[in-house]
Amino acid sequence: HLLSSRSEMAMQTGCCSAAAVLLLLVVAAAGASVAGATYVRYKDPKQPIQARVEDLLGRMRIEEKIGQMTQIERHNASSAVIEKYFVGSVLSGGGSAPSEKASAATWQEMITKMQKAALSTRLGIPIIYGIDAVHGNNNAYNATIFPHNVGLGATRDPDLVKRIGRATALEARATGIPYTFAPCVAVCRDPRWGGCYESFSEDTKLVQLMTSAVIPGLQGDVSTKHPRGVPFVGGSKHVAACAKHFVGDGGTHHGISGNNTVLSFHDLMRIHMPPYYDAVIKGVASVMISYSSWNGVKMHENKYLITQILKEKMHFRGFVITDWQAVDKITTPPHKHYYHSIQETIHAGIDMVMIPFDYPEFVADVQAQVMRGAIKMDRINDAVSRILRVKFAMGLFENPFPEHSLAAQLGSKEHRELAREAVRKSLVLLKNGKGRKDGKPVLPLSKKAKKILVVGTHAHDLGLQCGGWTKSWQGQAGNGITGHGTTILEAIKSAVDKKTVIDYSEHPDKGNVSKNEDEYDYAVVVVGEHPYAATAGDNLNLTIPGPGPEVIRKVCELVKCVVVLVSGRPLVVEPYLDTIDALVAAWLPGTEGHGVADVLFGDHGFSGKLPRTWVRSVDQLPMNYGDKLYDPLFPFGFGLTTKPADRS
Repeated sequence: HLLSSRSEMAMQTGCCSAAAVLLLLVVAAAGASVAGATYVRYKDPKQPIQARVEDLLGRMRIEEKIGQMTQIERHNASSAVIEKYFVGSVLSGGGSAPSEKASAATWQEMITKMQKAALSTRLGIPIIYGIDAVHGNNNAYNATIFPHNVGLGATRDPDLVKRIGRATALEARATGIPYTFAPCVAVCRDPRWGGCYESFSEDTKLVQLMTSAVIPGLQGDVSTKHPRGVPFVGGSKHVAACAKHFVGDGGTHHGISGNNTVLSFHDLMRIHMPPYYDAVIKGVASVMISYSSWNGVKMHENKYLITQILKEKMHFRGFVITDWQAVDKITTPPHKHYYHSIQETIHAGIDMVMIPFDYPEFVADVQAQVMRGAIKMDRINDAVSRILRVKFAMGLFENPFPEHSLAAQLGSKEHRELAREAVRKSLVLLKNGKGRKDGKPVLPLSKKAKKILVVGTHAHDLGLQCGGWTKSWQGQAGNGITGHGTTILEAIKSAVDKKTVIDYSEHPDKGNVSKNEDEYDYAVVVVGEHPYAATAGDNLNLTIPGPGPEVIRKVCELVKCVVVLVSGRPLVVEPYLDTIDALVAAWLPGTEGHGVADVLFGDHGFSGKLPRTWVRSVDQLPMNYGDKLYDPLFPFGFGLTTKPADRS
């Protein structure tokens, strides 16, 4: 209309030459173009997510689509790289932080810089930053470290687990991170597996119960009217979750990480698949594939399970992501025939590839295969649509930057109290005096003892107390790694009377113990496993690591003792059981050692129940609840209870 009126006016007055008319046409066209550019459908939050996905996808070039499928490690993610490759996602590997003891503000600054680079590209698609926040935001200094999943399974408390999910989301958001590679929903059927502590239980139903609680904690509560399988994230105080590792990672032969899970289709669906149904129903944003194989076929190239079962039958509409360098690892040696491995995994249904370093090669190979038709454009479009769907569902386009006000959530007092509650509910009392000396219960312990002995490698070490996936992938010993926290020794000192004398020794001399044995009211022996993750934790014998057995014998043969076992799984304890007066499975409790003292001294009663069968020896493995031949030392679900001490 503007063009028409201006042209008519010019001709009627006779004042416009042909050049003037042409100029008017150019100006009018430019004006129309500017007017049209003011509205871009995919940028309109009022539009349905699917409409936004389709609009954005239709505008994208092939290099931009491949960029969305690319996840690179933080070390590589300079602004130049993000802009050049249109990178869709960045992650922190285990232990990868912007600096030693980085503050929440430092994390936020790093992610803001990356996000600005992404938003400066042609279409302004934000990155999604991911991290393994598997028992709290465990890469971040001063974060609250909660008990690992095996301990949470012992609580049998889904409400608690949901609250932990919510707290973990807040602490991740405190550092500017909107996406976590959690929860692990593996059903660990063999404790020899180094990832077993990441599993809630050997029992499928218990894993389902906790899965259905933690995902709404992380992502927010999904409405009953929400379409099944469509990803859901309830705002900027929640994070996108990732159910992992699909599927059968907890059922490998001899519990070897990444090994072969030999099962019928019926047993795979019966034992290992149900938690994924629950995750999908709860709107989980992504699913990570397992390094392992099913009946000889690598999961990362198993199109039947990824595409036909997960995506089609289960109606999962989020995105599927690889594990770390998993495309490389489907061949032996790794990276052999990488070009072909890319094709196999993408056609199997992989949407986002955790590369994390060789991104130029990955991008070039995918683009070459798309151009020659080896990788179908329909598969690329499906992958990118799923990634964009999650980003829109998260509100990343509207709120791409960290919220500075959330920084105070990192390691907050409220979250530490929650972790303390989780610790005391997770401890399982396996023995309490019966069959030893006078047979009277040992626990709860007296706070008014004159003199006590506290010993063991794990009594005063936060790193050992937290286990793997704490500050670094494998975890590490030491009291300075988490920023804050309370060791079990410190918690005992805080719990007992000020007049109580406490002798502490990591590795006591038997002669010294013998000299003072009549003076000690009791001893607390804290021993267990050293931190590990994945393959490094695979263990074919499951014995208590040294000097644990020696310390138990030195002390418990002379003094009434409580043994607190800090471990990611049941260990062989039968040889020492007659020597021990009371035995507590503490799992990997995290930073809040006060939770251990809370139940040892009777401020709260023991209530935890075994999430796993406790075998007598590894010769019995695999042995799980429901097996026909079932003769464990302590059965699944076992746990003695105590009442809070009456100190009136």
